[in-house]
Amino acid sequence: MVERLQASWKLLVVLVPYIWLLIFFLAPFFMVLKISLAELRIASPPFTPMFGTDEAGATIIRLLFDNFRYLWEDSLYLNTYLNSLKISTSSTILCLLIGYPIAYAIVRSTPTVRNILLLLIILPFWTSFLLRVYAWMGLLADQGTINDLLIWLGIVDSPVRMLYTEFAVYVGIVYTYLPFMILPLYANMEKLDISLLEAASDLGARPVTTFLTVVLPLTVPGIVAGSLLVFIPATGEYVIPDLLGGGNVLMIGRVLYNEFNANTDWPVASAVAIVLLLLLVLPMMLYQHFQSKAAG
Repeated sequence: MVERLQASWKLLVVLVPYIWLLIFFLAPFFMVLKISLAELRIASPPFTPMFGTDEAGATIIRLLFDNFRYLWEDSLYLNTYLNSLKISTSSTILCLLIGYPIAYAIVRSTPTVRNILLLLIILPFWTSFLLRVYAWMGLLADQGTINDLLIWLGIVDSPVRMLYTEFAVYVGIVYTYLPFMILPLYANMEKLDISLLEAASDLGARPVTTFLTVVLPLTVPGIVAGSLLVFIPATGEYVIPDLLGGGNVLMIGRVLYNEFNANTDWPVASAVAIVLLLLLVLPMMLYQHFQSKAAG
């Protein structure tokens, strides 16, 4: 009896995440996929049903791939995908270059200072995301704080255009997602054995050599985790390009919004979402496959 209860409990524990994925990931994914294979129509909902009947009354399945072909033929979507990948990749690299030394400094600090620094990293999450983006609009505006400071210091004579540019989008994305890079790096670095660094130093290794041969290889899992946490949401970001870019920086999130709301073209918008999902999920699956293969 006890063994049956334990087996049932183990089965329940295993099923819970699968049921969660089925309800909140697979089901919405197949709904979007179904819409992407439909045809636009002036109705509610604005797409043709997948199942229908022919003249003889037989049930037929309508699967149209015209929406995906349209994405390939229209250069707007290809350029938008490439621009989104460029911005998200560059922002991820910037977050890594900034976040890595910050995480390393937090790990090497005293426990009291470490807790204070971690609190400062988490503190922005206590404020609304929109308020933080609007704050950057005030800082980067032509008559904003940064331009006023530059003019007061005599660095520039007239305001520098920063808001509604690609630079502002980079600033917003790096600022917003930097904690998502720092925290995984910190969690990984905290597990490092300090005696390895001391042993490398005793063997005559210079600090740069110790970092490249000991610290960096051991922190690769943290780098990968932080990079994924930054790259994936940054690729589909909508609010930051819309507010800080002002429509001048085209990213795939804004294209999705325009297709769903402005154009009411749900099939094309769903096709855009499916392609974006494949661009993000397939590299992750390949990485996990090769990582598992190497570990095995």
